[in-house]
Amino acid sequence: MNNGTLMQYFEWNLVNDGKHWQRLKDDAEHLKEIGITAVWLPPCFKASNQDDVGYGIYDLYDLGEFNQKNTIRTKYGTKKELKATIDALHEVGIQVYADVVLNHKAGADYTENFLAVPVDENDRHHEIGEVREIEAWVGFDFPGRKGLYSDFKWHWYHFSGIDHDVRSGDNSIFKIQGEFKDWADDDAVDNEKGNFDYVMFADIDYDHPEVVEETLNWLTWFVEETGIDGMRIDAAKHIDTAFIKKFIDTARQEFGEDFFFVAEYWDGDYQSLLDFLDSQQFDSHIFDSLLHFRLAEVSQGTADVDIRKLAEDTIMSRHPTLAVTFVSNHDTQLGQSLESSVESWFIPSAYGWILLNAEGYPCIFYADYYGFNDEESEHTEVLDKLLYLRQNYAYGPQVDYFDHKNVIAFLRQGNEEHPSPLVAVFSNGDAGEKDVFIGEEWAGKAFYDYLGFVEGRIYVDDAGSGRFKVSSGSLSCWIPLEED
Repeated sequence: MNNGTLMQYFEWNLVNDGKHWQRLKDDAEHLKEIGITAVWLPPCFKASNQDDVGYGIYDLYDLGEFNQKNTIRTKYGTKKELKATIDALHEVGIQVYADVVLNHKAGADYTENFLAVPVDENDRHHEIGEVREIEAWVGFDFPGRKGLYSDFKWHWYHFSGIDHDVRSGDNSIFKIQGEFKDWADDDAVDNEKGNFDYVMFADIDYDHPEVVEETLNWLTWFVEETGIDGMRIDAAKHIDTAFIKKFIDTARQEFGEDFFFVAEYWDGDYQSLLDFLDSQQFDSHIFDSLLHFRLAEVSQGTADVDIRKLAEDTIMSRHPTLAVTFVSNHDTQLGQSLESSVESWFIPSAYGWILLNAEGYPCIFYADYYGFNDEESEHTEVLDKLLYLRQNYAYGPQVDYFDHKNVIAFLRQGNEEHPSPLVAVFSNGDAGEKDVFIGEEWAGKAFYDYLGFVEGRIYVDDAGSGRFKVSSGSLSCWIPLEED
């Protein structure tokens, strides 16, 4: 895509007022104007309660239409409002990606009895007790929906694990027993904790043919019902990769090769992310969590941190066409299980890195643009400027100037449609400058820092080079001064 920019249009602590779809609909024109080409929605399905962000998934067929879990709407609104919002985004040329939660189910309608064995939380292959009969919340018949869209009922044998025995009151990870019942193969899920198939709630068993058939049927219904353009696959490291491949292939066969997928595979190990991409035959995007960790490290460190290594051994550097780059998201927020902060002083530089770079598909986090908990963000203005630069200047080949551990730069040379060059200079230490060759055709031309962090002009010399400055711990973006 030509300088496409994704926005994650939610954060963890959005108010539960049922108005989020309406707010997004009203914001469609503005999003288009600032350069957003796709929006990632929060999970739009009925969760275990109305205040749930959406990952405590209950019914994938209930988009805010049925009276279930003591509510018709979801946290974000009704099905009618959701569809109107998707239509409004499409009308202004913005694609819509749904956050799809396929790993587990929550909020069961009744308990069932079955055999299970407790396993070690830190080694899921290690059984820490005897096989026994337990009672657990694994029965789903969706009484409020009454079989509309699907009459499939979920039972204990459709799951592989659960975390609570009602009968004994024990909270433990229980592996469900039965014919052909086991965790997914070790090489099909992340190998943290021995086998990371189980993560929460009632863990769905994608070795069960009924589950596979029902989920693929739902896939067709959901895309046809909403008209979405792609999906974020939640918790991909916990789902059998063979099923994910089948899921993606089915969507592409039915809805075209351009149907978009990005996997959330939260891991700091490059090989783990590479193994996942390989399991999908490199046919899915993936969030570049490795780059996020680098950005966080630089922001939390001192001038001893070598900024030249920002993209080293990341998906952005190794497989740039598959990398969805991001600074923060709902999981990295304060208090979340994956909390990982990019400090505020470095956020402009971090977004400059992902928005102006030739590599990766950048994603802006709602809270970084709009603020947390209805408090305005201090970064909105600089993000607007960076988005403007991405739309109008960040084109053509990129030339890196990574010859100092604390001051680096890259040049975007422009292309036929956008011929003006852009020089981005970054510092995580003292103020500095970088000699950059722009081209002899730019000799004598004046450049200025569009972000306004460095005042004054810089002139390109007769040889086509300029000395471009950056303030301490900052970012500057130099573009030609348009003079009458």
